[in-house]
Amino acid sequence: MPVDTPLKATTLVVDDSEDSRELARRHLSAHGHTVRIAASVEEAVELLALGRFDLVVTDMRMPNASGLELVRYVHENFAATAVMVITGFPDVDNAVSAVKFGADEYLGKPYTELELIQAAQRALRGLTRRVLGLDDAVQANVAKHGMIGISRPIRQVFAQISRVAASNAGVLLTGESGVGKELVARAIHVESSRRQAPLVPVNCGAIPQELFESELFGHARGAFTGANTDHPGFFQASDGGTLFLDEVSELGPKLQVKLLRVLQDRQVYMLGATRPRKVDVRIIAATSRDLAAMISEGTFREDLFYRLSVVTIDVPPLRERGDDLILLARHFLARFADEQDRPPPELSEPAICAMEAHSWPGNVRELENLMHHLVVMADRGRIDVVDLPPHMRHLAPASERTPRALEQVEREHIQKVLDSVSGNRTQAARVLGIDRKTLREKLKPR
Repeated sequence: MPVDTPLKATTLVVDDSEDSRELARRHLSAHGHTVRIAASVEEAVELLALGRFDLVVTDMRMPNASGLELVRYVHENFAATAVMVITGFPDVDNAVSAVKFGADEYLGKPYTELELIQAAQRALRGLTRRVLGLDDAVQANVAKHGMIGISRPIRQVFAQISRVAASNAGVLLTGESGVGKELVARAIHVESSRRQAPLVPVNCGAIPQELFESELFGHARGAFTGANTDHPGFFQASDGGTLFLDEVSELGPKLQVKLLRVLQDRQVYMLGATRPRKVDVRIIAATSRDLAAMISEGTFREDLFYRLSVVTIDVPPLRERGDDLILLARHFLARFADEQDRPPPELSEPAICAMEAHSWPGNVRELENLMHHLVVMADRGRIDVVDLPPHMRHLAPASERTPRALEQVEREHIQKVLDSVSGNRTQAARVLGIDRKTLREKLKPR
């Protein structure tokens, strides 16, 4: 998992070693944490009583009271605080004990700056998922917009929806395929004064261009062979409401001209008709293509672009929406499981890590399809890495994939130690408890 946006967390570092406290403080501060330090469990408890902390990073072995006692104290008294244990004596029993007492992460010394920050990120994201879950705020957004999200990018979209809904301005929705542009269009329509009239969605790329003019503007009786009656088009069908033109970039030059004319005059000519009809329609258009580039190429009209894009809302891709990924995944799991009258399966932490590392080129649509697949195919109540598609499995933490040879584990540990001492082999050998000659032998290519 890469180190991304600084977390801006308030973090308490607890360690009886001054050097260790300073190292952790320096690394965490460099990545956006506001850090307080304590030299003992007793001092940490006093600080916890005085202020709110997002994360406690504690050493395992300390005089008087141990780090495990602090983990249990935080777990029992501060539900909105994550805990990470760091120890110079890592083993499986300690790790299991730390998790049982309520630790969110466990990290052995020596560690690199990257390892510390990634572990802190995992702990804080676990806290966010634990505290927020599908809480009332999320449910409120589902009811209000038919959309789920708590991330800053999607909350900005929610705010833009509320602002533009109060006007009749043309709106252009941009964003990758599958991000939910039609949901945004529906949210604008539902919040607007036009909500009692129809919202008519039209995929401009799905209708053959030779038929599109008739479908969009309608046709009069006798307009062509087989036109036995007047046939209203999408504009007439959405009169008083909203017409959503998805993939508007797919319109040909002739239709672009006719659409521009309607936007200017607020009246349409049905195919074969001699008189126009007035229409009161709000246009919301959407595209996943770069209209500015198409204008430069001469394939999209600049005047139409300005008519459509009085307000532009850029719908963010799923990979930029942080914890929304897991909120959406659990929402889809619950929905599809409910359809099958069964309890929703749980996502394991390694599966979540693999999903968070995936780039999601198909965005929310890809996630929805995957969750549907997992509910249909699941034969137990838990989704693990092995249940994910093959191209996602390799994104899981290494320890969750396949067993590794002892020699490989040893070489990785040696490399970690070397990284922590900036490649100094003498210091690394001292940390590892071996001499330089043995270290040199272990580093030889096999």
